[in-house]
Amino acid sequence: MSAPATFDLSGRVAAVTGGNGGIGLGIARGFAEAGAAVAILARNEAKNRAALAQLNAFGARALAVRLDVTDRAALAPALAEVERALGPLEILVNNAGLARAVGATRGELEDWDRVLETNLNAAFILARLAARAMLPRRRGKIINIGSEYSLFGNPLAHSYAASKGALIQLTKSLAVELAPHNIQVNALVPGWIESDMTAPMKSRPFYQEVLRRTPAGRLGTPAECAGAAIFLASPAADFVTGATLFVDGGYSIK
Repeated sequence: MSAPATFDLSGRVAAVTGGNGGIGLGIARGFAEAGAAVAILARNEAKNRAALAQLNAFGARALAVRLDVTDRAALAPALAEVERALGPLEILVNNAGLARAVGATRGELEDWDRVLETNLNAAFILARLAARAMLPRRRGKIINIGSEYSLFGNPLAHSYAASKGALIQLTKSLAVELAPHNIQVNALVPGWIESDMTAPMKSRPFYQEVLRRTPAGRLGTPAECAGAAIFLASPAADFVTGATLFVDGGYSIK
């Protein structure tokens, strides 16, 4: 295959949870530019509409489905709606995430449950549903979005670190199971990325610490995460499975 064809997503259908902002929207935009039809699955209806307008501006077939990934009963109908509107699902990105900085001695157990349900349980259930749809076609890509805290401890957000660490192990286990069916499962781990969520940290001393810790000396962008996601979703990565791809400017190697 020629290089452009290797990374071409034309004719593919992708679903991105939490795809209406930040890294999720960056990935959704990247998929649309690469030729895919893209469904955004996210909670905020206003942000969904704004994100859908961006995808439509690329001329992509696109859909926005209002979805809270912690509502287990809504997950299968959401994926069914994607397939009715856009066609057979071939790419799933589990990007929706939640953090609660409450530590072990503060907060409620409900905080732990909510984070685990969002970051880990929903990712497993959606991957399970997507894999069932992909198996008969013997083609599919599942991409789980991890975190630097998939590797490192966090003194406050224990539930977030635990869920993201488990997500990497889930990725490897799914990859082993699904590889014989030509379904690749990989994890993408962003570093510190420019977004509405990270904007407030720029006024805090921690921001300078992040810059010092990052060999590239800057934060990344959602578009830089999109490039890695396009690779993992494309034919170029047909022999890549169970991998963890860091897009962090070297943060994880220091």
